[in-house]
Amino acid sequence: MDLPSQGEVFIGDQDLNLLDEDGRAKLRAGRVGFVFQSFYLIETLTALENVMLPLELAGISNAKEVAGSWLARVGLENRGDHYPQQLSGGEQQRVALSRAFAIEPELLFADEPTGNLDDESSAQVTELLFSFCHNRDSALILVTHDASLAARCERRLRLVNGRIVEA
Repeated sequence: MDLPSQGEVFIGDQDLNLLDEDGRAKLRAGRVGFVFQSFYLIETLTALENVMLPLELAGISNAKEVAGSWLARVGLENRGDHYPQQLSGGEQQRVALSRAFAIEPELLFADEPTGNLDDESSAQVTELLFSFCHNRDSALILVTHDASLAARCERRLRLVNGRIVEA
């Protein structure tokens, strides 16, 4: 989350222009979740440890229990001791969703969250993503080329020749 090249960006009541890098990092750690197309799980950490990481960075004392409950919510309660390379793409993305939502973000950025998944895994991840955002009242900023995924959003913007237009 960089500073804007012009204008102002607020997350809640916090103006990003007024924060230094440490302040923006603290904001990201406590109020913003990220889900990427390529998962970005840490290969040397188990699924459980990957979900625990942002919780520990945020100082959550029961990080292991919270992480375990999130893995259970995505159907991976029996895969917590597996490393990313031992998981399918759909399982890795569900770990990434768990990691993103474990901190209970106000805002979730999702960049092509189903782009590397088969149809079945894509449908499962899509349902979890929208369900978690709705249940947590988290705002979702979604980047996708998938028209059916974009159609699930309340507001859609498109980039056309480098310009933002209403969809």
